[in-house]
Amino acid sequence: MAFIDIIEPEEATGKLNEIYEELTKSRGKLATVHKLQSLNPDTIVAHMDLYMSIMFSKSPLKRAQREMIAVVVSAANNCDYCQMHHSEALNHYWKNDDKVKTLRTDFRQLELSTTDLQLCKLAEQLTLKADQIEEAVHIEPLKKAGLSDRGILDTVLVISYFNFVNRMILGLGVETNKEEMQGYKY
Repeated sequence: MAFIDIIEPEEATGKLNEIYEELTKSRGKLATVHKLQSLNPDTIVAHMDLYMSIMFSKSPLKRAQREMIAVVVSAANNCDYCQMHHSEALNHYWKNDDKVKTLRTDFRQLELSTTDLQLCKLAEQLTLKADQIEEAVHIEPLKKAGLSDRGILDTVLVISYFNFVNRMILGLGVETNKEEMQGYKY
């Protein structure tokens, strides 16, 4: 399951057990990414606070756009775990399996809005070649498409967050389990 030991819910005690119970109650079930941090429970809480703020708080970005960005970043990083998780979440909004699958393989093949296409391009570029971000090429097209500076900030936060999580998943050897991907509250 992972390169390090994790504490399963049935073995959890004290604060970790409370965290697990709260996550199960609020999210519908417990994700491996959270169990992965079980040896340092405070990081689970900080992680969830960051995740909830970036993915669910009020933003110029729609929820579907944030999930779309998560999928593009995770595809660029070859992180199957996050691709599958966030493809499920995105399909909750798109309701189109084929479109989600194409997003994972090559978003350029999709008929996306100008804004969504630019969001995907920025997600891929910042993930693969962060040192080559250019205002005229990557930021100005988003502004021309009507995205505010706050929306651009939120975009970069989503991209950065998923690069962080992808590296945690990949760096600690989490395997993708298709059964885990279902049953979450969106």
